[in-house]
Amino acid sequence: MKIPHQLIYIVIAVSAFLNSAGVSAQQSIYVPDNYMEPAALERTSFQKGIGVSTDVTALALPVATLAGVIIAGDWEGLKQGAFTAAAVGGATLILKYSVRELRPDRSNYHSFPSMHSSVAFASAAFLQRRYGWKFGAPAYAVATYTAVGRVLAKKHHWWDCVAGAAIGAAGAYIFTTPWAKKHEFSVLPAASEEYVGLEATISF
Repeated sequence: MKIPHQLIYIVIAVSAFLNSAGVSAQQSIYVPDNYMEPAALERTSFQKGIGVSTDVTALALPVATLAGVIIAGDWEGLKQGAFTAAAVGGATLILKYSVRELRPDRSNYHSFPSMHSSVAFASAAFLQRRYGWKFGAPAYAVATYTAVGRVLAKKHHWWDCVAGAAIGAAGAYIFTTPWAKKHEFSVLPAASEEYVGLEATISF
């Protein structure tokens, strides 16, 4: 299997970063010597509800996308999605643990960037890039709700979600190429009185 040169560059950059971080961890300018985890602020029931719903959408979107790709037998797309997930997840985690920004609810110092936003927008951009706007548009709507919801839930500042969205979309566009339109494939939001989620469908 041929590994894209972009992934090699990312691995080299990540390795260099981790090596330097290990050498100079004691001299970090982001974590003071008297660092203590802050006391979390109480959120309203509305904010907690929005937070739970964004947990669901941030998980459901990539899961539904993965299921659709497997059902379609798009193995090249599966490989590209794996490279996207590795790059986006790695970049987001590196920034979280190096920037160490305090969340609005003061629960921890992992606010920047938003992992929920990066994952959601990586999935949406993958669908749009691979299968077109017919499938990408509803996924972008779900991803946008996820990002806005993280701000309303007091889990992120707005710039955290903008950065996460940019990282996710950029990662997908780097590793994803359009798929030959042999099948009708779609991922759409679905809701009823019992559940809220996403549905993936494909026709042969």
